[in-house]
Amino acid sequence: MKLPDLLQSLDPDASLAQRHLWLMAALRWVRGDESDPQTSVLRVRSFLDAIEGDATLAARWHAWWQRFTDAVDMTPLLADHGFAPRTAFMSELNHRLRRKVLPGTPETTDLAELYGLLLPSDFDVQWIKGLDSPTLQRLRALLFTEADERHWGAEVMDALTFCVSQVSATGFASEIRIRMSPEAQQARPFHELPSDFEALRQAVQRTGARSEESRAQLDACRHAAYTVYSHLEEHGVSVGIVFRLRQLRERIVRIKQLLDCLQSEQPERATAGLLADLVQVGIEGRSVRALIASSSQLTAAKVAERSAESGEHYITRNLAEYKDMLGKAAGGGAVLGFTTWAKFALYSLGLSAFWGGFAAGLNYAISFVVIMLLHLTVATKQPAVTAPAMVAKLRDIKQVGAVRRFVDEVANLFRSQIAAILGNIGLVIPMVLLISSVLWFSTGTAMINEDKALHTLHAHHLLGPTALFAAFTGVLLFASSIVAGWVENWFVFHRLDSAMAHNPRFTRWLGQARAARWALSARQNISGLAANISLGLMLGLAPAFAQFFGIGLDVRHVTLSAGQVAASAFALGLDVLRLPDFWWAVAGVLLVGPINLTVSFYLAFRLALRAQAISTGNRALIRAALWRRVRVAPLSFLLPPRDEPEDETESVKEGANG
Repeated sequence: MKLPDLLQSLDPDASLAQRHLWLMAALRWVRGDESDPQTSVLRVRSFLDAIEGDATLAARWHAWWQRFTDAVDMTPLLADHGFAPRTAFMSELNHRLRRKVLPGTPETTDLAELYGLLLPSDFDVQWIKGLDSPTLQRLRALLFTEADERHWGAEVMDALTFCVSQVSATGFASEIRIRMSPEAQQARPFHELPSDFEALRQAVQRTGARSEESRAQLDACRHAAYTVYSHLEEHGVSVGIVFRLRQLRERIVRIKQLLDCLQSEQPERATAGLLADLVQVGIEGRSVRALIASSSQLTAAKVAERSAESGEHYITRNLAEYKDMLGKAAGGGAVLGFTTWAKFALYSLGLSAFWGGFAAGLNYAISFVVIMLLHLTVATKQPAVTAPAMVAKLRDIKQVGAVRRFVDEVANLFRSQIAAILGNIGLVIPMVLLISSVLWFSTGTAMINEDKALHTLHAHHLLGPTALFAAFTGVLLFASSIVAGWVENWFVFHRLDSAMAHNPRFTRWLGQARAARWALSARQNISGLAANISLGLMLGLAPAFAQFFGIGLDVRHVTLSAGQVAASAFALGLDVLRLPDFWWAVAGVLLVGPINLTVSFYLAFRLALRAQAISTGNRALIRAALWRRVRVAPLSFLLPPRDEPEDETESVKEGANG
């Protein structure tokens, strides 16, 4: 639509919806093709020239603008736009999902609801911020008479009152207040905030004076709220609390912006900045991804940190630890030999898909828990927790030697994984063959029959979906570490170990000493139990759920796959060595291990990098240091070191400092 046609259609007597549709069309004309913000600024000037140059059109415009301002309520836009209408994270998530599905209507008197239809894109932020001071002054003269100025000031003061009440309510919320530092609680900044702003309201109404005391009080409230993060770091993270703290910080920023609109020497510039920010927060307020990312960042960091604490136990750094890992992995392989037997025994029961998957998952979970309680290990469970442990070395990446220490951890991890895989497979195969032999001599049958053995070999064929299934299993391995981190964080956040140790019901039932021991044991093992149980159930149930939706998805775990191929080989006898399917299955098992490890490690590594906020430049530096170690000392990734690793070059050190 061209400008003359747009102005010709301006009708002050149109219906509410039609007036708002005209304004949407006018702003769409200002945006144009959204290629250059300065083009939009020129269009705004053209609009002003047309209105100012035609007295009849100016009168019609002022009548239209008066009808618009009388009909809409500006306060929700100024006070609440971009903020969650609900204080709970899940409620806000559901609200945003509904807004994505349900369309908005221009037939509304809520300017906050209309604002997203009027200014829906990031380009609006650019051209609004691109308006120069003379153009803004002309817009102010066009939009605000003396009466409109008073009305605008009243709307801003009402918005300030609403925002201050929301900040006070958040500060008084018990879940926030009890987690503030003792100094912040004693200072009582939120108690003084309402009275300070009431004094400000009266001063503005009388003299229009600028008050710095109110801004100082806002800063005191913000600093008091920030002390809650220290408590969360120590005692566990809640997404809901982090969400409320983020809303509190943004409310304080909004209050300062509103104060600038009233007290700035260039109020039109402050108002334009506020309107541009309202566009941006409106866009972010519709984003589900932004909500999850902003509210879950601290939780992700805490999950990665707790995984790092567990991962330290799975990294070997010298020959003695390397041998110890071999022994623990061999023990884990022996237990998984019995797990393989139980899996085939459950298969012979002919259970339905769900109950068969549940039984298989329970078998895996019990086996993994037994391995954990016996202080043994399963190779593929390690990367999801060792990756955060390695990235923790980069927490102080600017310090000299940080990158070298990280490269050392990569080499240590690689050696540890080789030891774990060799130990697992090295004993699961003989254990499966031993169990099969005992069954053969005692019952006359092997662990599985020949048909099932041939089917098993075919299922593990290298050229089949083995690689895809192995990658999917790697995702489950990573997911189990996330479940473990969340459960441990939940356990610590709700102080369940303290409740178990001191709650009168527990102490009466168990006795004080036993309750204390149980509490300590639960605190030490909750992460491992959650990881092992969740992994076992996912390995069993994921294929069953996929089958329900008609998806032929399965899992491939390197140790379990090796045991199944060994059982199949025993059932088929020595003639199996002549079968191509057997050798293809062996090749498939050899592929499963690296894929399991790579996928789970990569996902955990990305999470840990994000949690530690490692920049893109530092990531490039890390890659360069890793390739240097591969070229200079490749055996360090295979054999335990006899001496301390040699320092990297000075250029790497200098890069780490940059």
